[in-house]
Amino acid sequence: MKKTCVSIRHVSKNFGKHAVLEDINLEINKGEIFGLLGPSGAGKTTLVKQLSGLDTPTSGENFIFQEKMPTLSLINKIGYMAQSDALYEELSAKENLQFFSTLYGLKGVKQSRRIKEVMELVQLSNHLTKLVSNYSGGMKRRLSLAIALLHEPEMLILDEPTVGIDPVLRKGIWDAFYELKKKGTTLIVTTHVMDEADKCDRLALMREGRLIAVGTPNELKTKTNTDSIEEAFLIYGGAHS
Repeated sequence: MKKTCVSIRHVSKNFGKHAVLEDINLEINKGEIFGLLGPSGAGKTTLVKQLSGLDTPTSGENFIFQEKMPTLSLINKIGYMAQSDALYEELSAKENLQFFSTLYGLKGVKQSRRIKEVMELVQLSNHLTKLVSNYSGGMKRRLSLAIALLHEPEMLILDEPTVGIDPVLRKGIWDAFYELKKKGTTLIVTTHVMDEADKCDRLALMREGRLIAVGTPNELKTKTNTDSIEEAFLIYGGAHS
């Protein structure tokens, strides 16, 4: 029996007269990798910001682990990686990790162990003492991911986590996502990369603030009689334009 851990109910978001999200209804199950796929401006970032407690809907409600968002009590259960890296450039990677792990209540031996584990995971162990200002864009993305993983959250919300990361490392990061899923972590990933969409258990296709289809990659391809998510997206998009 699948257990729902995210419930989005009739969520809309307006900025002035501009509707960014329109009547979104969606349920996400515990322990799945759920992808939000759509072009820039589709509303993906706005939606995940609400799920991470950084924004609120104009109307409708978001529930995570049966609690209405935003709520402070869920902060330690959620790991959020924003589209832009929120890092202290004048500090080393290690100092950034120590700062954020202290916010999550990690101290002493456990803090050191988690810093070591997450830096190995994102393949940055050799750059621990390097200043973040000397990191490349891809390295900063990986450090941001490491920070989101520090406190071993039950849910990871990742906004375009692999932008600017080379294909070999991207594969390594997805391997890490599968390992987290095996441990029961729920992952919500926004992307506009079609081959990444295929790696998700289920997908929500978004366009212009609306949900145009939800299903497994195979279901979406079968329903549209197509061979790729890209073709399926174009057909669904065309039907709802």
